[in-house]
Amino acid sequence: MKKLLALFFMMMFVSCFVKAQENVVDEIVWVVGDDAILRSDIERLRLDMQMQGERIEGDPYCFIPEQMAIQKLYLNQAKIDSIEVSETQIIQEVDRWINYAINQIGSKEKLEEYFNMKLSQIKDERKEKIREQQIVQQMQQKLIGEIKLTPADVRKYYNQLPKDSLPTIPTTVEVQIITMEPKISFQEIDGIKARLREFTEQINKGEKEFSTLARLYSEDPESAKRGGELGFLGKTSLLPEFANVAFNLSDPKRVSSIVETEYGYHIIQLIEKRGDRINCRHILLRPKVSESEMNEAMVKMDSLYTDLINNKFTFEEAATFVSYDKDTRNNKGLMVNSNYEGNNHGTPRFEMQELPQEIGKIVYGMKVGEISKPFKMITNKQKEVVAIVKLKACTESHKANLSDDYQALKGIVEARKREELLNDWIRKKQKTTYIRVSEGWRNCDFQFPGWVKE
Repeated sequence: MKKLLALFFMMMFVSCFVKAQENVVDEIVWVVGDDAILRSDIERLRLDMQMQGERIEGDPYCFIPEQMAIQKLYLNQAKIDSIEVSETQIIQEVDRWINYAINQIGSKEKLEEYFNMKLSQIKDERKEKIREQQIVQQMQQKLIGEIKLTPADVRKYYNQLPKDSLPTIPTTVEVQIITMEPKISFQEIDGIKARLREFTEQINKGEKEFSTLARLYSEDPESAKRGGELGFLGKTSLLPEFANVAFNLSDPKRVSSIVETEYGYHIIQLIEKRGDRINCRHILLRPKVSESEMNEAMVKMDSLYTDLINNKFTFEEAATFVSYDKDTRNNKGLMVNSNYEGNNHGTPRFEMQELPQEIGKIVYGMKVGEISKPFKMITNKQKEVVAIVKLKACTESHKANLSDDYQALKGIVEARKREELLNDWIRKKQKTTYIRVSEGWRNCDFQFPGWVKE
């Protein structure tokens, strides 16, 4: 299952960097049900993986077509089971992919030149790939159902593993934080607003293009590369203050009033509305913290640090009533892991590399219960703040055990169960599906040997 998902991901996001090979003598090399796999399809995928350094297990002309054939099995079953996917979700994924590709390649025009297709054609091609991916994912979920594990199941798995095969759990830490944002002077804010009003006047008079000013001056680096363009987004994907203004725009020639968000100050220009989604440009300017304001914040946090060391109040109390960090303030300062790709998502546990870099440097070498001196850092909102952290807990790297790592072991068992269920289904489906593999493509050590039928 992991191999297949990796293949889907690569097909969706990597292919924008590699042009299809021309002058390839094409032929049908596999047939799975009513679907053919062409030599050119396999070659294109091989080049994609090679260019991106993707690992190919064994012979690429065995590994790649087998993974493509597995996808065909799922898609064929999805037709039988009438699996449907949300058109809205597909469109959102296409828009997200297009925004990603434009960001990587530089502009919409460069993307069209690269593919030698209009943007509408690129979207249509990508739409079908994403549709297939979502159908396969739904089909897999239907086949798996809900896996319910008991503590006995996890214990049995743990007890059956040889001691030298137990997974290693990396060092994890739990960190509490207090932050203080230096004051921004009224003169700095007034200067930012005056500059944005000047941009608006230049655009309205036709002296400058919004996209040109965004490229030159916007402090949102990713959208600035695209002339401030954000791509099609729904209201929930935007900050409420930004969305309220952007979705009320109706004239693409007009520029919005100045909008303040937690990131800074913006002006917005409508490009296009499409149902409940909008594409717009923006220019972001962030107020700068002066040296004197930063020093003042450091002095205040030094005083707070002294009070904490002298036990005038607890770290938890200070985090609740003093900290500027709204994400942790109501959690007594305890940070929560937002890394979706890790095993600790949604928990207070962090591997060291998952911590923000400035915090990781401070926490490294601290003892449990120790409180750091104040230090400067940049938040994920790109704000300069002064912070103090406390190392609440640390679990050193160790071999997994049931008492400390039950959830991690449960996740491993669930993944194994899912893989076993899907592998069993693939073997059964091979037996009832018409499959033809051309001569020259059969001499392979397939993961599932049932492709070649005598």
